[in-house]
Amino acid sequence: EVPRRPGNRVAPCAEFALPSLSAIELAAQEEAQSQESICNTPLSNGDCTRTSSGIFERNGIGIHTTPNGIVYTGSWKDDKMNGFGRLEHFSGAVYEGHFKDNMFHGLGTYTFPNGAKYTGNFNENRVEGEGQYTDIQGLEWCGNFHFTAAPGLKLKLHM
Repeated sequence: EVPRRPGNRVAPCAEFALPSLSAIELAAQEEAQSQESICNTPLSNGDCTRTSSGIFERNGIGIHTTPNGIVYTGSWKDDKMNGFGRLEHFSGAVYEGHFKDNMFHGLGTYTFPNGAKYTGNFNENRVEGEGQYTDIQGLEWCGNFHFTAAPGLKLKLHM
């Protein structure tokens, strides 16, 4: 249970940054792979289509694991993570939510390796807009996030 505190505590300005882990890291590794090997291999399993130029692309639902252990499970469109999915990093960080063109985009939850968690809006891999951050002590902070800053966060009280 979260400790109760009297009144609303306001953080004048909180720094907030996602580590360098992102969907872009997975996308870069994807581009290095042979187009012929992306569907139904030990590292990738899912729905694929062949384009008019004969190239295979992931479209539909699938699972992909990179050689260094990043696992994506979810929707693909035009060989990019699009729609709802889950990206698990070997560090223990996990993003679950919406993707657009290989980026965190829309509503999602990012869980840090230390257990802290952000739930809210993402815009092209950046936290942006209304969200909630739960720190490693379990305290929940709500407010507006703007990439690396979150001025005026309010501590959510559980009474």
